[in-house]
Amino acid sequence: MNTLLRPPVMLYTEMSPNPNSMKFVVNFELVPDGLSFDFSDPSEALLDSKSSPLAVALFGFDFVKRLFIASNFITITKDDATEWEDVLFETKQFIKQYLEEQKPVFTQRTIDNNSTKVEADSPTVQKIKAVLDQYIRPAVESDGGAINFYSFDQETGLVKVLLQGSCSGCPSSTLTLKAGIENLLTRLVPDVKQVEAEGV
Repeated sequence: MNTLLRPPVMLYTEMSPNPNSMKFVVNFELVPDGLSFDFSDPSEALLDSKSSPLAVALFGFDFVKRLFIASNFITITKDDATEWEDVLFETKQFIKQYLEEQKPVFTQRTIDNNSTKVEADSPTVQKIKAVLDQYIRPAVESDGGAINFYSFDQETGLVKVLLQGSCSGCPSSTLTLKAGIENLLTRLVPDVKQVEAEGV
């Protein structure tokens, strides 16, 4: 095995605003920049569009209810019955060993399929995406989640975003959406009148 391909695996955890979600951060990129994958159940980790051997392995733990993989972190959302202190060490060791053995996080086909999506955006959508990328995404990612543009209705001024990772089902995510994200987008992009989360 060639260990020169990657630095030694450094792994640390961060709590997120959602008490059931924990962010496992590593010292290298797990997916290409700009891509993220949300898994609400084990069957999604087998889909061609987001096939992930790592997600399949993590769903092997009974307490894992949801997974989100982006950039250099994995957010695991556990069930209500399990305490983090009972499972954190084992989970951390499992992820560390998995990555040290250089097992695949995703199948190559998943990365290829998701890297080739190109679409022409209207000037307003370009502005919305720029605000999300520059101002909002870094804060959401620091909490173990992700936000992605979903749609914009020119007629009504409604922007829909996808909240993933620890943001899914988090009690504070609705407040964040209205007080923070909607406020910022309506101020910086005049065409935007309101913001809603899709599929939360």
